[in-house]
Amino acid sequence: MIFAKRNGQPMPSHLLHHADKVRRGGVDRREFLALASAFGATSATAYGMLGLPTPAAAQAAPKQGGTVRIQQEVRALKDPRLFDWPQIANFTRGWLETLITYESDGTFKPALLESWEISDDAKTYTLFVRKEVTWNNGAAFTAEDVARNIRGWCDRDMAGNSMAGRFATLIDPNTNQALDSAIEVVDSHTVRLNLPKPDISLIPGMADYPAAIVPDGFDATTMLENPIGTGPYLPESLIPSEKGVLVRNANHRWWNEGNGAWLDRIEFLDFGTDPAAWARAARDGAIDMTYSVDGEYADLIGNFDGWTKHDVISMATVVVRPNQEAEVGGIKPYADLRVRQAVMKAVDNGILLELGNDGRGEVAQNHHIGPAHPEYTDIGMPKYDPEGARALLKEVGAEDFEMEIHTIDDAWRKNTTDAVVAQLRDAGFKAKTTIVPGRTYWDNWDSFPFSATDWNHRPLGVQIWALAYRSGEAWNEFGYSNPAFDAILDEALGTVDIDKRRALVAQGEKILQDDAVTIQPYWRALANHTVDGLASGAHHISFEIRPAELHWT
Repeated sequence: MIFAKRNGQPMPSHLLHHADKVRRGGVDRREFLALASAFGATSATAYGMLGLPTPAAAQAAPKQGGTVRIQQEVRALKDPRLFDWPQIANFTRGWLETLITYESDGTFKPALLESWEISDDAKTYTLFVRKEVTWNNGAAFTAEDVARNIRGWCDRDMAGNSMAGRFATLIDPNTNQALDSAIEVVDSHTVRLNLPKPDISLIPGMADYPAAIVPDGFDATTMLENPIGTGPYLPESLIPSEKGVLVRNANHRWWNEGNGAWLDRIEFLDFGTDPAAWARAARDGAIDMTYSVDGEYADLIGNFDGWTKHDVISMATVVVRPNQEAEVGGIKPYADLRVRQAVMKAVDNGILLELGNDGRGEVAQNHHIGPAHPEYTDIGMPKYDPEGARALLKEVGAEDFEMEIHTIDDAWRKNTTDAVVAQLRDAGFKAKTTIVPGRTYWDNWDSFPFSATDWNHRPLGVQIWALAYRSGEAWNEFGYSNPAFDAILDEALGTVDIDKRRALVAQGEKILQDDAVTIQPYWRALANHTVDGLASGAHHISFEIRPAELHWT
């Protein structure tokens, strides 16, 4: 059988080879679906290549109108390139959309793009812009809008711009801007990306939450007062830490009209970080949907009358990490490899899973690549050796140095941090937990000398490494820089063949473990809840809430 891309061209031979490996159990199914759809296969084609039917979502017909109240942290807005929490994008997604969406089954679907093509060597990307799209001010949405946004993503001079990490292949290191020949507007609805080297991660990058498409002249300081976008909703109000409200834009003909935007009003309600408050809100009928709930409260809310619990398998995680560049008392204590190795040896990741997340998930190996990532290789658990940890600390002369680990006051992050601190103390360290108020924590998550941060699932493990562990990246909260690791990552990002990429990544896993970069203890089991009659609110694998898809039945 001949399998074709959206444009009718045959699928690359290497993907046909991978499909055969999946059928024989040699490649993860989710990885294949992600890679095949990234290279232009529809969901039906990707599943068909595996000999499987496309999963069908059986749902009652949507009702037009109504309000949905969602429990979720409400955070201040900023330029999308600076978005560092998915909750921000869940609100702005009402009017600021992405070119592509990532689905919980691992596939990518076109949104503001109608389709795309990737050359077999992953060096040429051709993006076909959807022709029926308009901005909500009536202006046409064109290829120049797409090109302008990609140029903005490539701006390394913008502090905190994590999209530059996703599009590093297109950036000229001499100018910190897009390469002159990289972004080509072919015609009014076609953009071609000419890469100097292969990169398999651009399509996944376009689907990530900081990749929201903004209009010409966009100003983050006025985005609430002047909310120009392509989506079907408008912001009515936003009060950080309290409430954000979207209302349907009756004056804008949305490009996907008839397939969404059923609700009249969507309210995001912030009940703080205590899951007991979320449970009370659900019990009292103050909300219709939870964002993401962990531990015993996930079961508690799921057992309320009229509520349904939704579980999802994910590579979401937490890192409890020292920052190697951070100064404490005039020194950089975590720049010393022996100090970091001592920390890692003192901690048992299995205990962190049990105490930190009620055993819900899977133990990880401190290198931030997991079993659902195609590149994953089981290189073994880091050695738990409290006596060795104590000896290393003594060798450094750091027995009297107190390690202060910052965390937000919620359930699983605080519990995990407390469990780390308890094990450090048991090994003879001086250590303490410091609770940071939500607003302070969110504003400074990447700058604490030692802290706990949650990280979302992403389709490819190398995506995470490029964002978090590559030297100099905006989200590199570890202060980590290793040219040998960077070189392996660079090669892996350009390697289409899964087996070859896995071999490269195994080397990177070992480097991260040996360099004791972070305690990355477990992969989280995720859950959220919806009331009966609310559809399309199940927990997304990447924590997305899509206002246009929510509806009552």
